[in-house]
Amino acid sequence: MSLTARLQYYSRIFTAYATPIRSHLTFWHEAPELNPRAGFERLGEYYMPFFEKADYRGDYDQSGIPLLNYHGRIGRQYNPIAIAQWGLGNHNLFCRSRREFPRTKFLAASDWLSTHLTRNSHGTWAWNHYFDWEYRSRLKAPWYSALAQGQGISLLVRAHRETGVAKYLETAERAFASFGQSVEQGGVTFTDPHGNIWFEEYIVSPPTHILNGFIWAVWGVYDYFLATQNAQARDLFIQAVQTLRKHLPRYDLGFWSLYEQSGTTLPMIASPFYHRLHIVQLRVMQRLTGDPFFGGFADKWEAYGRNRSNRTRALCCKAAFKLCYY
Repeated sequence: MSLTARLQYYSRIFTAYATPIRSHLTFWHEAPELNPRAGFERLGEYYMPFFEKADYRGDYDQSGIPLLNYHGRIGRQYNPIAIAQWGLGNHNLFCRSRREFPRTKFLAASDWLSTHLTRNSHGTWAWNHYFDWEYRSRLKAPWYSALAQGQGISLLVRAHRETGVAKYLETAERAFASFGQSVEQGGVTFTDPHGNIWFEEYIVSPPTHILNGFIWAVWGVYDYFLATQNAQARDLFIQAVQTLRKHLPRYDLGFWSLYEQSGTTLPMIASPFYHRLHIVQLRVMQRLTGDPFFGGFADKWEAYGRNRSNRTRALCCKAAFKLCYY
């Protein structure tokens, strides 16, 4: 980053973390939880509740679609991932209450996603983010993400299941095609030299294999399979589970979890929020696959978090990484 970009980044982060002003973090940092009422073998409630996100108390546009406030030069923006999660939370509320209000909101999110899926520069259908984002290699607008693709699909197949409206499944089908294309082709899938497939949250070179984004994208592929029995979706899910099972030990530092495989001298350690999210995601993966391997890592990482010295060490490592690379 240039000096100007670094100052803008730290100003925005200070506003988000150190002041009471609402920011994009107001939406993202809901306490991660597993949804025990989720449908793990059929489409039903989503795998995490997202109830706080369903009741987002930030900004909305005139149509009632949430806007995230990033402050600084970014300002208020539509974020496809946030809109999908807001919709999934309201879908869960509707499943429990059968009330019209959350149904209206989860279908509003589904309509927005159906309208805003567009072709990227390679001709692949994707949900684009129309603002630059500070990642070590700055993501220049418009950029797209396997995380957005996966969670958009997860919402749309549920909207189709509820309503039978064809456009929802048609949009999910278009979005799913991005998983069958490499990142070089405008898709979201990277195949490493050993043949392992990764769904990339951020499309950068070299790829960084962000753990939470990969897992959330995997759930979208799984949901598309549940909705369609599509053989490609089944095969991609199986391959992605194999990748996760093979490489999960690389995310274990012995005292905390890694956020990504950055390849930097200092590793990008997970923040406390993302460490808790990893634990919940691994418990969901155990439910989806029946494989206790994922639950074993969840137990180990949960134990790391109960240790005060581990928490302190993790915060110090995270701060050092940010200072060196952001």
